Amino acid sequence: MSLTEHKIKVGALEWFYREAAPIGRTDLIPVVLLHGMVSQSYSWRHILPALANQGTRAIAPDWIGYGFSATPEKRDFAYTPDAFITALEGFIQALELEHFSLVVQGFLGSVGLQYALRHPEQIANLAILNTPISPAAKLPWKIKQMGLPLAGEMMTQDPLLVDRTLEGGSRYRIEDQDLDVYRKPFLKSSAPGRALLASIRNLQLDTAMTEIASGFKEWQQPILIQWGVIDPWLSVDIAQSFADSVPNAELIKLNNVGHYPQEHYHEAILEDLLPFVRRSKSS
Repeated sequence: MSLTEHKIKVGALEWFYREAAPIGRTDLIPVVLLHGMVSQSYSWRHILPALANQGTRAIAPDWIGYGFSATPEKRDFAYTPDAFITALEGFIQALELEHFSLVVQGFLGSVGLQYALRHPEQIANLAILNTPISPAAKLPWKIKQMGLPLAGEMMTQDPLLVDRTLEGGSRYRIEDQDLDVYRKPFLKSSAPGRALLASIRNLQLDTAMTEIASGFKEWQQPILIQWGVIDPWLSVDIAQSFADSVPNAELIKLNNVGHYPQEHYHEAILEDLLPFVRRSKSS
C-alpha cells in the first residue's frame, strides 16, 4: 500500500498531508491522524498503510506551521488553539470529510480534542495517544524552554532541537533517515522555528485542559486511549484518571513506550487501533 503526499490550498493556507487510500470500495469510514509538537505527519508513516490495508482511508496532515504545510508569520496566523481549530475546520471541509475517526497524539493533540468537542457530530470514535487530557498535564520543560524570551528565539532555530525533542520524548534513538525528514523544514527556512515558537507561547494549555476535562464527561462516542507508560512528560496516571471520568473509554497501557508511541511501537498500537476504527461503518 503506497503512501501519497498531497498539498491543498484552503483560503490563504496551504496544507500538506499524507494519505493511504484503500484499494477498491469500502464501507469503513476514514481516519484522520493528528501529530504532536515538534513532529509532523511523517510520524504516522507505519500506521497509515496498515489502516489502508484493512480498507480504511487514512489521512494525516501536517499542522499549519509544521512539517511541509504553510508556515505563516504570527501576524497572519495566531498559532492559538482557536486558530488551529479554525484552520482544521477548513481542511476537513476541503477534503469533504463528514464523518471520521480521529486519532490524536502529543502537545497539539489537545487541539484535536478541542476540535472534536466542538464538532462531535463529525467524530465516529476517538483514539488518544499520549496527549495532554487533564489539568494535571503541564508543558514539559524541554518544550517550555523553547518558548522563553530570547533563548526560545535561538533554540527554535536549531534543527537539532528536532532530534533532542523526539528522541528525548520517545526515549529511543530515531534512525538518521527519519530524522532527516523531521529536520528538513528547519534546514530550509527560519519560518518553521518561528511557527514553533509562536505555537508554544500560545498553546493556552490550562484553558484547553479545562475544556477537555469538562467536555468529555458528556462524550458519547467510543474512546480508545493508548498510552506509553515511560512517557517522561505525561504520566500514565493522567490517562487513568481521564479513562475513569468519561463514558465509553478503554485504556491500553503500552510498556517500554514513551511520548511518541507511533514512532517505535506502531505494531503494538495497530493491534487495538485497527479493530477499534473498524467498528464504525459509513451510513
